[in-house]
Amino acid sequence: MSDHLDADFDLTICDREPITRLDQIQDFAFLIAMTNDWTVVRVSSNTHDFLAVSPEQLLGSRFDIWLTKAALHKIRTRVALLASTGSERLFGLTLVPGMPPLDVSIHFQEDLLIVEGEFSQKTDEPEVASMVRAMAARLAKANTFEKFHTDAARQVLAISGFDRVMIYRFDEEGAGEVIAESTRAGIESFLGLHYPASDIPQQARALYLRNPFRIISNVADTPVALLPPIDAVTPPLDLSMAVSRAVSPVHIEYLVNMGVAASLSISIIVEGRLWGLIACHATAPRLPSFVLRTAAELFGAMYSLMLESRQRHGSGEDERKARLLADRLIAMIAGDETLLRNAQWLQDMTRDVIECDGIAIHVGGTTHSHGATPSEQQIAILAHHLNGASPSRVFITDCLAEIHPPCAATADQAAGMMSIPISRSPRDYILLFRRERLSQIRWGGDPAKFQSADGGTPRISPRRSFEAFVEEIRGRSARFSDREQRMGEAIRQALIEVILRYSDAAIVERQRAAERQDLLIAELNHRVRNILALIRGLITQTGGASPAMARYTKALGGRIQALARAHDRITRQSWGPAPLAGVFEDEFAAHQGTKERLSLAGPAVLLQPKAISTMALVIHELVTNSSKYGALSMTGSVDVTIAMVDGEGIHLHWRESGGPPVAPPTRRGFGSVVLERAVPFDLEGTADLHFRPGGIEADFFIPQQHVFVPDDVAASDPTPARPPARPSSPPAELAAPPPEAVPALASDAPLRGALVLLVEDNMLIALEAEDMLRSLGAAEVFVAPTLVDAERLIAAHRFAFAMLDINIGRGTSFELATKLKRSGTPFIFASGYGDELALGRRASEEVVIQKPYERDHLLRAVHWVLRDAAAGPGSAERD
Repeated sequence: MSDHLDADFDLTICDREPITRLDQIQDFAFLIAMTNDWTVVRVSSNTHDFLAVSPEQLLGSRFDIWLTKAALHKIRTRVALLASTGSERLFGLTLVPGMPPLDVSIHFQEDLLIVEGEFSQKTDEPEVASMVRAMAARLAKANTFEKFHTDAARQVLAISGFDRVMIYRFDEEGAGEVIAESTRAGIESFLGLHYPASDIPQQARALYLRNPFRIISNVADTPVALLPPIDAVTPPLDLSMAVSRAVSPVHIEYLVNMGVAASLSISIIVEGRLWGLIACHATAPRLPSFVLRTAAELFGAMYSLMLESRQRHGSGEDERKARLLADRLIAMIAGDETLLRNAQWLQDMTRDVIECDGIAIHVGGTTHSHGATPSEQQIAILAHHLNGASPSRVFITDCLAEIHPPCAATADQAAGMMSIPISRSPRDYILLFRRERLSQIRWGGDPAKFQSADGGTPRISPRRSFEAFVEEIRGRSARFSDREQRMGEAIRQALIEVILRYSDAAIVERQRAAERQDLLIAELNHRVRNILALIRGLITQTGGASPAMARYTKALGGRIQALARAHDRITRQSWGPAPLAGVFEDEFAAHQGTKERLSLAGPAVLLQPKAISTMALVIHELVTNSSKYGALSMTGSVDVTIAMVDGEGIHLHWRESGGPPVAPPTRRGFGSVVLERAVPFDLEGTADLHFRPGGIEADFFIPQQHVFVPDDVAASDPTPARPPARPSSPPAELAAPPPEAVPALASDAPLRGALVLLVEDNMLIALEAEDMLRSLGAAEVFVAPTLVDAERLIAAHRFAFAMLDINIGRGTSFELATKLKRSGTPFIFASGYGDELALGRRASEEVVIQKPYERDHLLRAVHWVLRDAAAGPGSAERD
């Protein structure tokens, strides 16, 4: 019994059939398998008919003892060639004395030598090489592919004696079509018929690649078994390369149903792939001579090579046209970028090489279309699908509904598509559409498979009728050919080249804009710092000598310095979010000896520029107060914890311990006002200040709009909130040395009695710097407002130390610094620029202090360079 296949029936049954290990051969030949010492291990049961020696006599014996000396010599000679040829054939060979001559084929199967033989047929055929050469010469004269294929079929028909010869081509899905045919009178034509991919199972296709020639002499013959039978000791023999290999029962049934009594097939292999078959059918048993079969096999190989050559020639012509098209596209789009969004122009440009009914350009999420195309919404969905399926290659389909089912309803507008990616990342496409083309496919019989359960074992039963079966095809367009796909690839490469040119130009422009922005920010920072330094100079110079005014000046100067450090932080981030932890680090570093007593924990959050400036003042007041009256005034410590509230903001907790007993202040100064009101007023947050006996506790809440959390920072991140590494930051030795790096010195006046050069072009800043240098012990400070004045002073005096503003007028003091270094004069740089931009690309280890100045920073810098000068060359290599 047999029925149409159930939905759950396994269509891979044929693919698992052991077609190469049936352990049987066809009865027109015999087969012997032997080891490398010529000991026979497997033999066909019909050897007596060909060799007058029974299988029982051959098994276990040495095959060479049965052969004539001439036959043995020829076989041994050909065995030596098998390593390079794979198989060898000998014609008209007398193997055993008194028996008719045989045609013999030999090949290795793993470690076994396989010998097959059949009776030689007396024929008058010409020599094989001459025959094939004449056939190939005739084939070379065909001026079209159609004539080329038809001539091939006619010549194989002539030499093989079969009734029908077909050129059978596979498509991308594995289905086949008869594209050329030659038949004898009265034989039904199969020209133009299609056959489903399942007619030739995958393992059969693989075998056609491995062994390109196959003969079935009589489908009604009883196969001949190999001895000894398969058992636990004797495995089945792989007959992949055997000429006489038996035939699968399913394939025999298929041929019988087709009315074929004998068949011959030759593989057409192009560029290593199974392109198709030369299939020969006979209505009666047919076994051409081994000589003619060898000629047909050689002709098939020549035909494959010539077909490959013709296709490559056609590909070369296509490539030439593609290059011309690409050159035109590049030239025109390079002159007018808007053409990349002109769908009608692009369709007109490509019409000669790729026929389409509509075109859409999908760039940056926007669609520009012309002609018959799907809706913009459908195009966007198709582009999204392509992003995941084939983002970097040309993709073709003749059925859009298989990608996006709703397209089935609009097949009259677009049923097929070619997509051409035109960007490096999956995003932008040119989409060429073709309308539905109603068509009919003539199948060689109903392609539906049938299920057979005879004997209780399910299998696929071949169809019984091969009369033309017409199937109407809807919802599909004309296929895009391989040639058109190559043209699409040429368009892709051309447009990507143009787009990359524009992209590279845009990148260069962005780099220039970024450089201009960095320069402007640096100049702004320089001017702001100079302004702050100027304000400090005014305050310092007008402060007088009264203790109260001195305290006022120091306090105000400290706040200005805190704002300057915060401004540096913001500038280093290109006026973007800066690390909150960095503000703590900077402020503690400004108070000598306190940095190691700070414990800072929590996620590494960033604050917006406005919040950084506000928190810089708040943190400055906390640290200053603690240094004067709290934990940092003794041996205590400060614990700071940052905690995030997801979606709301951050809590900042300040806790002092180990200091003197704390009591609420009797009066409220400006510092208390900053602590209590700055965060609520400027940032709309909260501030709570508590004077506990064990130390001051302060709690602040900063709302989310002022907070920036990097992607890799989680709300529960317990890691210390250290500031992230500065991008492109200079080595640590370029900044003013940290206090812990400077050894404690007995004197607070390292410049005592020294003659000092100060190069500064702003009077008030120069006066403040001069006062600081004198407070460090300088006996005399010579101020040079210009580089010329500095050169004159250096020529006239021997200085013990120099302080050089980097930017003097329209120049820099770098050359002056080089002269001082040569003369052995220690110096430091001063700058209104941030650390990264102070020295530019100057590869050196000089110390830079930032404006506005603080005496403690200047003191540490002087100690540093004087220590290095005393230590001599090489001391600057500090960690």
